[in-house]
Amino acid sequence: MVSTVIKNWDKSNWLSSKNYILKFNKFLCKVNHLNSNSQILDVGCGRGKIIGSLKSQFKLKNKPIGIDIINHKDKDKRINFKKVDVFSFFSKNKKKFDLILIKQTIHLFEFSKIRGLLSKMKKSLKPNGKILILTLSPNKNEIPCFKLMKIKLFNSLKRDKKILYSISKLYPKKILKKFSYEVEITKKKYIDMISKRFISILLRFNDKQIVTGIKEINSKYKKKLKFKDKLVCIIIKNN
Repeated sequence: MVSTVIKNWDKSNWLSSKNYILKFNKFLCKVNHLNSNSQILDVGCGRGKIIGSLKSQFKLKNKPIGIDIINHKDKDKRINFKKVDVFSFFSKNKKKFDLILIKQTIHLFEFSKIRGLLSKMKKSLKPNGKILILTLSPNKNEIPCFKLMKIKLFNSLKRDKKILYSISKLYPKKILKKFSYEVEITKKKYIDMISKRFISILLRFNDKQIVTGIKEINSKYKKKLKFKDKLVCIIIKNN
């Protein structure tokens, strides 16, 4: 799927919290008409807690499928997990889906391959099925950063903006939505997340840079951090 391997993006943080998952699934339900017969695929599912929650909420007859290049031991048991990259999956896939979710993953793919990938995904939708692509909002992002992290995030978000623009040109009938979550986290916990490189831009830093960054965060912020985790969502319909 991608050469970048992020192991801890959904482990013991707000992205794996019950409140976040409930709010995110409310958002999903507003833009999708899901029911017990819905077939769901999550690309880059991590531990699969979001689609696992949907399995329980809608009493899905078929386990939602989650694909990722890391097979976490603590993955959600309510999902049908497949350790496979997205390109290999769609080269063999014959299933049709009501929802294909790409949450904070699209930026990890090679830009030149995104067009072909989305075309294959669209062919794997049921009538009225939808692809949901979510990525960090490239405008006024509030993720707390140390100096070097901020530079890397800015450059990464610039690339995301190009990806979003490219997808919007390919699919002029797309729908744009926004999702926002109020995060309140202790500085200690956030520093632990940074040390575990919870976001892809941190994978590019060596240990010394991470230690320096943590010192900056320590002096810059109070005991608790409050900010909005803001996402942009592109919805591509199969109609």
